[in-house]
Amino acid sequence: MCNTRRSTNVTDPSASRTTASSRRRRTPRSSAATSSSTTTASSTSRFTTDTSSAAAASASASSTSAASSSTSSSLAGIRSSLPENPLIYSFSEIASATNNFLGKRLSSSSSAWRCSLRGKDVAVFQRKLHRRLLDLRPLLSSLCKSHHSSIIPLRGASLSSDHIYLVYDFVSGPSLSDSLRNPNNSNFTILNTWLSRLHIAADLSSGLHYIHRSSGLDHLIHNHLKSSSIIVSDPHLHAKICHFGTAQLTGELPDPDLHPPHSSSPSTSASASTSASTKGSKSSETKMKGTIGYMAPEFSRAGIVSQKTDVYAFGVVLLELLSGQEPMKHRYDKTTKSIVTTSVIESAREAIGESESDRNDGRLRQWVDRRLRDSFPVEVAERLIRVALDCVHVEPDKRPDMERVGGKVSKMYMESERWAEKLKIPTDFSVSMGPR
Repeated sequence: MCNTRRSTNVTDPSASRTTASSRRRRTPRSSAATSSSTTTASSTSRFTTDTSSAAAASASASSTSAASSSTSSSLAGIRSSLPENPLIYSFSEIASATNNFLGKRLSSSSSAWRCSLRGKDVAVFQRKLHRRLLDLRPLLSSLCKSHHSSIIPLRGASLSSDHIYLVYDFVSGPSLSDSLRNPNNSNFTILNTWLSRLHIAADLSSGLHYIHRSSGLDHLIHNHLKSSSIIVSDPHLHAKICHFGTAQLTGELPDPDLHPPHSSSPSTSASASTSASTKGSKSSETKMKGTIGYMAPEFSRAGIVSQKTDVYAFGVVLLELLSGQEPMKHRYDKTTKSIVTTSVIESAREAIGESESDRNDGRLRQWVDRRLRDSFPVEVAERLIRVALDCVHVEPDKRPDMERVGGKVSKMYMESERWAEKLKIPTDFSVSMGPR
């Protein structure tokens, strides 16, 4: 019988104690690690939170900055659209900009130059002073603050001896006169559609109404309205009125303190007549000037100027626009061997007759500019001619004001738009059986 040795795992107490001790010693390290891990996690969490907060703050700041930038951009846009403060230039600055007045003239016969002044493309006009203004700045300030899309802005002025130099923004494009009567090709016009003519008429009536009522100055008169002082701006064929404020700044109008602007009393007529005749006087009397064909009867007779003289000039321009004719036409009569002068006003009256019942479409079509190729609404054309003839009435009190005229022109423009849309008028050709 053999003795079997039983394999028994004997545990060493010291080892057990060592292991237990070791476990006890490891426990704190594990707690410390856990604590450290917790601390790290907490720190990471705080870091993540702080980073998120920083990102949010950064995003908010960026958003605020963008909004601020957008606001600044908007304000800058608004500021750029507002009229600038008036500038009183020194004579030396004007002379330098125009190369001592030897620079490029706007036309061969005018005292006007195109140049760059303080970084702006401008037109400088030399005008004679008829009456010395006591203080230029307040009037200049009021005129420069006026702003309308159909008026070329006045930028500033300069005084020298008996002349004033008026600085306007330069606007490219031909005059209305050259647009209607092209000096290089009489058969061509850029205003070759009925709507383009009505657009010009609407622009002019709106601009002149603004001058009379909304410019901020009481009883303001243009006094220089004619087809050669209107620019047809490229490329959208908008009408721009030149020489806004010239009559006031040159002192060519009677002093409103001496002559009330709307008075037609004998004393005012006499004063105006006297001022027209005393050309050499150095008093407050003024020398009145006008352009033949555009002068109202009361202006040519006695030098009386009012807003109704502007209305008269507008009526003449409107008849020019519709017919393409000059205000005054001169021809040689072989029979009488004399020069016969016919005004566009007389020819318009003959074209439409004395009343609507006397209307003759063939006669009217012959009068309207042939380059429109008979593509226009005859009834609208007749009504527009009658509006123009109301504007050139012999008696000033019977002429309408520009608010009423502008309303009628705008209404007829919209009617013409509907007419063109309905007929789908082609832009390159048209056919009409209307008599000539």
